[in-house]
Amino acid sequence: MEERLKTGTTTVGIYCKDGIVLAADRRATAGTMIVDKKAEKVHLIWDDYALTLAGSVSDAQLLIKILKAEIKLKEVRTGKRVSVKEVANQLAGLQYSGIRSMSFYPAIAHFLLAGRDSEGLHLYDLFPDGSVTKVRDYVSSGSGSVFAYGVLETQYTADLSVSEGVKLAVKAVNAALQRDSATGNGIDVLLVTEKEIKRVMEKELVYSL
Repeated sequence: MEERLKTGTTTVGIYCKDGIVLAADRRATAGTMIVDKKAEKVHLIWDDYALTLAGSVSDAQLLIKILKAEIKLKEVRTGKRVSVKEVANQLAGLQYSGIRSMSFYPAIAHFLLAGRDSEGLHLYDLFPDGSVTKVRDYVSSGSGSVFAYGVLETQYTADLSVSEGVKLAVKAVNAALQRDSATGNGIDVLLVTEKEIKRVMEKELVYSL
C-alpha cells in the first residue's frame, strides 16, 4: 500500500516580479481511497531552496532525502553554496535514474523547484522523466493541473506582486479542489524572495455531511 500511495495532487508555481510562490493541496490517495488528509507537498529543503511534489509519495520522499544529502556533500567539498540550477540538475539526474530502473513500480515523481542564489530567483519544472525546464511565468503539476492552468492562463500577468501571486495560487489550487477528486483537504503556500523563504498559508479544509 505504501509503495502505491500517490499524491494525486495539484501543485502550482508562480514567478512574480518580486518573488516566487509555491502552492499545493494536502490530499494523498491510493487508487480511489483517501489515505492522508494532511500530506505535506511543499517542502523547504534547505535555507535557499524549496519544492513541491506530485507522484509516488515513497519515491518523492526518498529523492528529497538523497537530494539534501547531495547538497550538503557538495557544499562541504567545494566550500560554496550550491546554485539553484545545480540543485535542479542534481534532482533531475536522480529522477532520470529512478524512472529507468528495472522495477515493478518505476519511480515517478514530479517536482517544482524554487530557490535563490547569487544570480537571483529561479523556478524550475522537473518532469518525472528527468527533464529540466526553467519557468519564467507559471507552472502546475499533478492530476488537478488542467483546472489550475485554466485559472493561471487567464489571470497571470508578468507584473504580479507576491501578494497578488499568493492570491492567484490559492485560486488556481481551489479550482482543482472543486473538480479533481484526488485534490483536496487544504492548501499550503510558500513564498520565496531575495530576503527569505517562508510559509504564508497552511489552511486545512474540513469536510462534513
